[in-house]
Amino acid sequence: MTITPTNRPFADRHIGVTSLDDTTTMLERLGYGSLDELTDAAVPHSIRRDEPLQLADGLSEEQILARLRGFADRNTTHTQMIGQGFYGTHTPPVIRRNVLESPAWYTAYTPYQPEISQGRLEALLNFQTMVTDLTGLTIANASMLDESSATAEAVLLMRRANKKAPATAKTVLDANIFPQTIAVVRGRAEALGIEVEVADLTQGLPDGDISGIVLQQPGNDGAVVDHAAVIAEARDRGAMATVIADLLALTLITPPGEQGADVAVGNTQRFGVPLFFGGPHAAYLAIREGLSAHCPGDLSVSRRTPPVPRVPTCTADPRAAHSP
Repeated sequence: MTITPTNRPFADRHIGVTSLDDTTTMLERLGYGSLDELTDAAVPHSIRRDEPLQLADGLSEEQILARLRGFADRNTTHTQMIGQGFYGTHTPPVIRRNVLESPAWYTAYTPYQPEISQGRLEALLNFQTMVTDLTGLTIANASMLDESSATAEAVLLMRRANKKAPATAKTVLDANIFPQTIAVVRGRAEALGIEVEVADLTQGLPDGDISGIVLQQPGNDGAVVDHAAVIAEARDRGAMATVIADLLALTLITPPGEQGADVAVGNTQRFGVPLFFGGPHAAYLAIREGLSAHCPGDLSVSRRTPPVPRVPTCTADPRAAHSP
């Protein structure tokens, strides 16, 4: 029996078989006479190459970085005009250094205990406090994957928490929500057997039992509408309300909590996160008091100060001017 030594180097322990004895033992256990026989059995001929790979010599880290910079210099930078919740940002250096790169969050204040974990907790608490302040709600989690999946979680939260609505009640999405969000919610709902209806909620709620409604502020067409009336109508019908809200816009307009919403979700990309090459950006989910048992993720309870005066939201829908 071959005894594996305890002092084998890193490469020897982590890069497969590295000696003739290891190879022989492996082949005997598997019932093959050579590595070629093992390869023939494991790799289909249809995907194998007949000639060896033509690989260049390896490069150092500095050489690789220089080559990557050369590739990047060939790019042509354009202005992104897609929108749909993703926009170019600018983070002032003073904020980047004193908030995002604050040494107090990632250095040790004792000689034996690096406090990156403590710094991360402080950053999460700051994030959750900001979300509760801007949304006008009591509790925020930290955090969600992206805006669309956070909306789907809000739909499921409303179904779990709403004891007034029957099990067959539907969820109603405003037609002015971003299309990618509607698609994600529909996909999640179909898998779970939940009925979803998309309707223009400026015309009032559709008929039938409703467990919850989802609105967006600002909407897909840029409209900033006071949703208080439709939220009140939903509550009278025994339904809950979620508002997908742009956090940066909430520094100026009336927050969802003050309009009567039970849940607020949205994207945090507006707060200085670069667009990169697409993909998700951290989202948030905030709820009113009494829903914490149904909320996904780690929670933080806010002790909100009196609301800061904001610009009133529009009472008229800008889309009305373009309706036929």
